[in-house]
Amino acid sequence: MKAVVYHGPGDVRCQRAPVPPCGDGELRVKVDACAVCGSDWKAFKAGNPRMKPPITIGHEFTGLIETVGGSVSGFAVGQRVVMATSVACGRCLFCRRGWKNLCIDLRPMGFYYPGGMAEYVTIPARAVRQGHVVKVPAEVPPAHAALAEPVSCCVNAAENCAIAAGDVVAVLGAGPMGILNACVAREYGAGKIIVSEPNPVRLRQAEVFGFDRLVNPATDNLPEVVQQETGGYGADVVIVAAPAAQPQEQAIALTRKRGTVCLFASLPAGNSMLHVDSRPIHYNELRVVGCSDSTSAHVEQAVRLIAGNSLPMAAVASHMLAFDDIHRAFALMESGEALRVILSEGA
Repeated sequence: MKAVVYHGPGDVRCQRAPVPPCGDGELRVKVDACAVCGSDWKAFKAGNPRMKPPITIGHEFTGLIETVGGSVSGFAVGQRVVMATSVACGRCLFCRRGWKNLCIDLRPMGFYYPGGMAEYVTIPARAVRQGHVVKVPAEVPPAHAALAEPVSCCVNAAENCAIAAGDVVAVLGAGPMGILNACVAREYGAGKIIVSEPNPVRLRQAEVFGFDRLVNPATDNLPEVVQQETGGYGADVVIVAAPAAQPQEQAIALTRKRGTVCLFASLPAGNSMLHVDSRPIHYNELRVVGCSDSTSAHVEQAVRLIAGNSLPMAAVASHMLAFDDIHRAFALMESGEALRVILSEGA
C-alpha cells in the first residue's frame, strides 16, 4: 500500500509499505480520506519527540472497516468510522473521571501507533476496547468525516467554555482551527461571532463563513471593535486559536466580567511564558481555561454536527490531494492558502 511515513525532521515520504495485519481485538480500515493537521506539518519542519521514526503519520482519518478482528463486537465490514485518536489507558484517575483526553498514558494515532495517512490503518485493540472508534452515517462524505477529529477539539472548547445562546464569542486566529472554533461556537448558540486575524489571506478566507465581524488587529483597534460590538461589556467568551503570545495576553482585556478566556492553541515548548495582568482576572472574576484534544463523546458530537449539514465542511476542506502530494500539502499550509488539505489515494 501507499503510506506517508515520517523518517525525521525534513524527511516525510510517500512510499510503499506492507498492509498492516489485523489481530485479535483490532479493526482494519480502508482509508479514503485523511486530513493533514498542523501537527503533521510541524513534525516535518522541526520534528516531534513523540514520533519515533519511521512511522506512518496522520490522525484525522476516516474509512470503511475492511476486517473485523476476533473478539470484536458491535462493528461490521463496510461501516464508516472515525476515531478519538489519542488512545487512553482507561485506568488512570483522569480516565476514570471521563477525561480520557488527559490520560497520563496517551498513545496517539500517527505518533505512538501508525496513523491513517495510508491506504489501510489498523486500529489497535486498546482503542477499540476503550470506545475510541465512532461510527459515521454512510451519507457523510469522506472528506467531511475526516474532519470529525478537529471538530471534536472545538466541541471540547465550546463545552469547556459553556457557550450559551446569545453569547458574543471572539476568536483570535482565523486558521483552520480558528474557523472551526467559530463555526462550532455558532452551533452552540453564539449570537455574534467576532474573528480576528492579522494575515490578509486568512482574513479573506474567513469571509465565506458569514461571521458577524472580521477584524485585522494589525490595522484595526481590536479592543475598540469588541467594545463597540458588545455595548462596552466585552465578549462573553474569547477563544485564542493562534499559537502566539500576544493574542493570549490580549484576550483578558477583551473579555467581559465573569467571562471566559480559552487558550485553545499551545505555545512552543521552551517559549511559552506569558506576561499577563492578573488584576482583571481577579476583579472581573474571569475564567481562564485550557483545551486540549478530545474524547470519544466529543467525537460523537462532532459527527452529529457534521452529519446535520449545518457546519460548512466543504469550505473547510479546501484542497483534495493524493498521498503523493504530501509536500504540496505542506506548502499550501505554510503559505496559508489552505484551510484543511484532505489526502486520498483516489484524489
